[in-house]
Amino acid sequence: MATRPIGIIMNGVTGRMGLNQHLVRSILAIREQGGVPLGDGDALMPDPILVGRNEGKIRALAERYGVARWSTDLDACLADARDPIYFDATLTSARADNVRRAIAAGKHVYCEKPLATSTAEALELARLARDRGVKQGVVQDKLFLPGILKLKRLIDGGFFGRILSVRGEFGYWVFEGDWAGQPAQRPSWNYRAEEGGGIIVDMFAHWRYVLDHTFGPVKALQCYGATHIPERVDERGRRYRATADDAAYGTFELEGGIVAQFNSSWAVRVYRDELLWLQVDGTHGSAVAGLRGCKSQHRANTPKPVWNPDIPNPFDFFEHWQEVPDNGTFDNAFKVQWEAFLRHVAVDTPFPHDFLEGARGVQLAELGLQSWAERRWLDVPELTLGGAPTEARGTGVGAYA
Repeated sequence: MATRPIGIIMNGVTGRMGLNQHLVRSILAIREQGGVPLGDGDALMPDPILVGRNEGKIRALAERYGVARWSTDLDACLADARDPIYFDATLTSARADNVRRAIAAGKHVYCEKPLATSTAEALELARLARDRGVKQGVVQDKLFLPGILKLKRLIDGGFFGRILSVRGEFGYWVFEGDWAGQPAQRPSWNYRAEEGGGIIVDMFAHWRYVLDHTFGPVKALQCYGATHIPERVDERGRRYRATADDAAYGTFELEGGIVAQFNSSWAVRVYRDELLWLQVDGTHGSAVAGLRGCKSQHRANTPKPVWNPDIPNPFDFFEHWQEVPDNGTFDNAFKVQWEAFLRHVAVDTPFPHDFLEGARGVQLAELGLQSWAERRWLDVPELTLGGAPTEARGTGVGAYA
C-alpha cells in the first residue's frame, strides 16, 4: 500500500479537546494504523504541524507525542503550500478570524463547533468558503457514537412505528474549584459569556445536528437557561462571577410533530448509565441510548402498570428492555469523522457536515438564548447561503446572556 502525505495545520491542540480527541485519538491514531485507506490501494497519511501561541507548551507537546513539526507563526503556516488543511480548536471567540485567514489562504478548513459566535458570522464564513472553492467541515461527533448509531439503526428499520417524543439528559457536576481540593474539570471561560461560554452555546449546536439527522428537522423551540452556580474559582485560584448559563432546559418541535426535550446541565449529579442519555418513544416501541449502549422495548414486551401508591411497586421495569447488539466494530467518533473529511479533501467523497451545517448549530444556540431572554417560543427558519437568516437577530450569542 502506497501512502500519500497530507499536511494539516492544527491550531488549538494545547486544549483538552484539541489534544485528546483530535491530535491523540484521531490524527496520531490514523498515523499509527497506517493512514486512511482510499479504496485504490493507497492510504492518506496525515502530516500535522502543531500551532500555538505559547512556544514552550507547543514544543513540549510536539516532543511528547513525536510530532516533527510545530510553530508559533500561524501566518507562515497558512502560507506554506505543503499543508492544504487548516484545523481549528481554539477559543470560540478567536475561531472566526482564524477561519477567515485560512480561507483567504486557500486552505480546506475543518474546525470544532460552534463555528462562530453568531448565525450571521457563521453564514459569512460558509459563503467565503464557497466562493473561495475550499472544502469545509464542522465537528459533529455525536452522530458517530455507537449508541446514536444503534438508535439510528432502529429508526431506519421502522422499529418505533411513528416516533412521538425524544427526551435527552446531558451533564454532570462540574466542581466549583473551592472545595476539598477538587479543581474544576472544565475551563473557567466556559462560565463567562463575554468569552463565548455557556452551556447553550456549547450544547445546542450538538442537539441541532443530532435532532436534524436522527429524528427530523427542528421547526421551533423554547428554552429556559439558568446560572445555578453564580461564583466559581478559576485556574489560578481566583474567585470570579459566572456570567454564562450552566444549565439549559429546552423543548423542540420537530418535523412530523415529534416533541423533543433536552436538559443540559453542569450542575447535576448523575443517576443514569452515561453522561448523555436519550429516550425515544414510538407507537410500536421505545429505546434508550447512551454514548455506547442502546436498549429497546417493543410494545409486545411493554408491561401494564396501574397507578397505586398504596402498595410496593410490583414491576422491575428494567428487565423488560433488551440490549441492541453491536453487530459491528465502532471506532472513536472524532476519528471516524476526521477520516471522512480527509477522504473528502483527497478524493471528493461526500461530506455533509459543512459550514452551513455549522451555521445551523449556531442558529439554534442563538435562538435558545433569545427564547430564554424573551420567555417565548420561536420558529427556526431555514438557513441558506443565498441570504441572511430571516428571524435570528444575528447580533451574537452573547447578546442575550
